[in-house]
Amino acid sequence: MYRTWMRFLSPGPAHHRLGLVCLGVGLQHGALPVVGPRTLDHHVAVVISAGGGWYQGADGRRTTVTAPALLWLTPGVPHHYGPDPDTGWDEGFVDFDGPATAAYRDLGYIEPGRPVVSLSDATGPRTVIARVARAARRGNPLLEVETGAAVHELLVALRRARADLAPDGDQVLAALARDACTPLTVAGHAARHGMTTAALREAVRRAAGCSPKDYLLGIRLGRAKELLAGTELPVAAVARRVGYADPAYFSRLFTRRVGLAPVRFRARQGRTVPGGWSDRVPDPGDPPLIHSSDTP
Repeated sequence: MYRTWMRFLSPGPAHHRLGLVCLGVGLQHGALPVVGPRTLDHHVAVVISAGGGWYQGADGRRTTVTAPALLWLTPGVPHHYGPDPDTGWDEGFVDFDGPATAAYRDLGYIEPGRPVVSLSDATGPRTVIARVARAARRGNPLLEVETGAAVHELLVALRRARADLAPDGDQVLAALARDACTPLTVAGHAARHGMTTAALREAVRRAAGCSPKDYLLGIRLGRAKELLAGTELPVAAVARRVGYADPAYFSRLFTRRVGLAPVRFRARQGRTVPGGWSDRVPDPGDPPLIHSSDTP
């Protein structure tokens, strides 16, 4: 016996331009029927939160699936899968597509080469899938936009839940973030952490989906923006604070990546605050009190 609920959607061209669209969502459990063999023209994330079964790809080899696990079904790839006929499994799935899938694939969030991925915990992804299911109710005027936004959230939740990665990166990323504004080359960072440059590249690519250079640059430019917007430090001083001894090089790099020269960014975003900005992330449930100037 099994139970199944599913709904399929048909977003329009304007919704596709948002980057990702939800094409379907389902919640099922029990000894479900075998799926396939078949080939799809879109992506599906199948989250198995309890039970087990098998997956068979184009090569004909069967892989055992044990919850918690993720099945990536990617366009053009033949697949065939099903739960154990005796015990079944608990499954939630989301069908999706859109131009943003290419970027998520490049960043390692979608892995066509790994159709079966072990998860450390399926709670986060299943919570998002349940939210997609609620948003897919009939008569919801925000149906396509709300479900499409949730697909972005699902991809993040799946990345956090991967058993082979720490939820928020790993020690290598934490160390790079801590030392990002130190004037070191990528090779210098690798040596500092007792790694070869190749090993550092592989670790960062696997955890963050980008090269160490891009990872460090993102942190440096983010800090530079904070200093430009929140202080009156000269651009040369900002450059030194974020690891660039040559202010002209920093300005060219900033302009190329941000689209504005540092001085123009400051003119648009300047928010100089006496005493500087807080580094503490505020709690949305307990926001700080803001007093007017005439409050005693």
